[in-house]
Amino acid sequence: MKLEKLLVNFLNKKVLITGGTGLIGRQVVKILADAGAKVKVVSLDKLNVDSRAEHIYADLTDLNVCLEVTSGIDYVFHLAGIKGSIEVTKSKPASFLVPLLMFNTNVLEAARRNNVEKLVYTSSIGAYSSSEVFVETQNRDGPPMDLAPGWAKRIAELQISTYHKQYGLNYSIVRPCNVYGPGDNFDPKNAMVIPSLMMRIHSGENPLKIWGDGNAIRDFAFSRDVAEGVIRALHFGTRGDFVNLGSGKEISIRELVETMQLVMDFDFEFDHSKPSGFPKRVMDMRRAKDWIGFQTKTSLEEGLKETWDWFLTYKDEFRLRKNYFIGDN
Repeated sequence: MKLEKLLVNFLNKKVLITGGTGLIGRQVVKILADAGAKVKVVSLDKLNVDSRAEHIYADLTDLNVCLEVTSGIDYVFHLAGIKGSIEVTKSKPASFLVPLLMFNTNVLEAARRNNVEKLVYTSSIGAYSSSEVFVETQNRDGPPMDLAPGWAKRIAELQISTYHKQYGLNYSIVRPCNVYGPGDNFDPKNAMVIPSLMMRIHSGENPLKIWGDGNAIRDFAFSRDVAEGVIRALHFGTRGDFVNLGSGKEISIRELVETMQLVMDFDFEFDHSKPSGFPKRVMDMRRAKDWIGFQTKTSLEEGLKETWDWFLTYKDEFRLRKNYFIGDN
């Protein structure tokens, strides 16, 4: 089913989007506002991403807040999360684990009490155990790759399934891959790979020094494509389990950087004395295609150009976003 036909079902629906100012959330806000939904955004970012949506600055670690914002809501898109680099994930695990556990628990309990019709939750590729190709039926029992945030995401998935079993919560779960796009976190202290590289290029680092040999392979997906996948997941459901949201395409770090050169002017060199990271991490997309009709549309070059153009205009936006890593030494 084409997205346009599916979106008819959201006309005049009351929709809550937690983390609606974030990378995926702002795209969901725009798509649903365009479809005529009555959109409410709750976030700790001091941002207004769409004038058609009601923006609420509030802390989801407070159950009373969650009960208030979910009152009268038809659908909940629970996208709120905490993003950070690999270094921050390792050095400040409590800053991920504790708030994630708190607002996941509160949003679910509030949705149950207020009889929300449908809820979709964005988990993460980091909830998987380590592998080269991530298939939904595999790599589920070992420790998650991203230990603290991965456990928090996995626990939320378990919480959701127990709410379904005990209370009949109608839910869907998605596990996105490495998502990038407008509205990404460009804070140089904790940005992910694409926004980090863009910030360093903009800051004049030339040649751009990149760890490893460039052969590591990753799965990158553009935020608008992933947002469409999240909407599809809520509409079609994920059959009591989860689906991957990624491109399913193998992109080496070298290919990523060379594609970035088509969009921006810089030179680069690899630092072979530094580690390259895990050799390969790519999502299997068969379930998402079969169950919810999902596949990405945006090429890497198109996505990088749109992200770079946005960054040049809004490069300081990260200063208006909640930073969970300040003052928690």
